[in-house]
Amino acid sequence: MGSNWDWQMFLQDPGGEYPTYWQWMMSAWGWTVSVSVLALIVALVLGFVIGTLRTLPDSPVWARLGNAWVELFRNIPLLVQIFLWYHVVPALIPPLRGVPSFVLVVLALGFFTSARIAEQVRSGIQALPRGQRYAGMAMGFTTFQYYRYVLLPMAFRIIVPPLTSETMNIFKNSSVAFAVSVSELTMFAMQVQEETSRGIEVYLAVTALYIVSAFAINRIMAFIEKRLRIPGFALPGRAGGGH
Repeated sequence: MGSNWDWQMFLQDPGGEYPTYWQWMMSAWGWTVSVSVLALIVALVLGFVIGTLRTLPDSPVWARLGNAWVELFRNIPLLVQIFLWYHVVPALIPPLRGVPSFVLVVLALGFFTSARIAEQVRSGIQALPRGQRYAGMAMGFTTFQYYRYVLLPMAFRIIVPPLTSETMNIFKNSSVAFAVSVSELTMFAMQVQEETSRGIEVYLAVTALYIVSAFAINRIMAFIEKRLRIPGFALPGRAGGGH
């Protein structure tokens, strides 16, 4: 079977915007990276805000809103959320009708992942000894200040391993963008397989790019974790699975 493989097909002219299939695949990889990075930024910002709101003392309303956010976005399948953002949300909010599908996918993937990161942030903050919160209060910090300077920096160190998994997942989950015609790697593989009937070569190449990307993320996050590690500090809430 291997003798029938034709890797030189990547050097052929697909007859469109790109001179070769290889350049088309690199462009698709770029779209995958763009969707993943932007969605990760959205997820991190929202995840930290929502996760923090869920731990605020004497703020049950904010905690309930945060809980509602998490339950809403993590209990709906990602592919369904993609279709909701593409078909339903623009119908309900007219200004969004002209928004490119790329932006809608970034929002869908970012909101979906933010619910998971919010849960990790909440767990990280609650894993810290109560004495750290009290120490910040004893120093005269406001609630914002002791979260900013005491709790969140320590909680971030605790959740780096699960954040690694989420970062790798958001990259892999970006493949659902093909459902709304974003020209990322999975979309490329499906189109080229139909054009060339070289599904084995195409899907092996795309799989290799996903593996390389995920491994690169893993190593970057491992470096960050190593740099942020505090010697002698035990991580009581550390959740494995990052590496």
